[in-house]
Amino acid sequence: MGISSRAARVEDVHELALGMPHVTVIHGPGDNPVYQIGGKSFVFFRNPRPDATDPDTGERYDDVIVFWVPSEADKQALVRDHATPFFTTSHFDGHLSVLLRGSRIGELSRQELVELVQDAWLSRASARRAATWLGAHPPA
Repeated sequence: MGISSRAARVEDVHELALGMPHVTVIHGPGDNPVYQIGGKSFVFFRNPRPDATDPDTGERYDDVIVFWVPSEADKQALVRDHATPFFTTSHFDGHLSVLLRGSRIGELSRQELVELVQDAWLSRASARRAATWLGAHPPA
């Protein structure tokens, strides 16, 4: 199995986000990493919040990762299919992002995660930076 076809891991999120150009990392109130481009977050690890809980136990999820997406249509395509590991909560209504539990990240291939992180970065990067990056990395 090649690296792109293997199951994604949480460590891959950090590696891929840091691998995008002009990225800075800040840390939130729980020391959670927030990856930014031009001061805009594109991927972040969320602290446990009351809107993302286990439906059986009520326990707050402590492994939620937030990824920006290019459009509402992209968001709906990811969260509409309940077989995927993506979800959203009412807190994120109107917000161009999807949520993913770290415990379910292995349901994605590393290549799917690469595309998710790249799309998140592109959705938040300036037009100039996005055009420069796309010029060097044309879509397949």
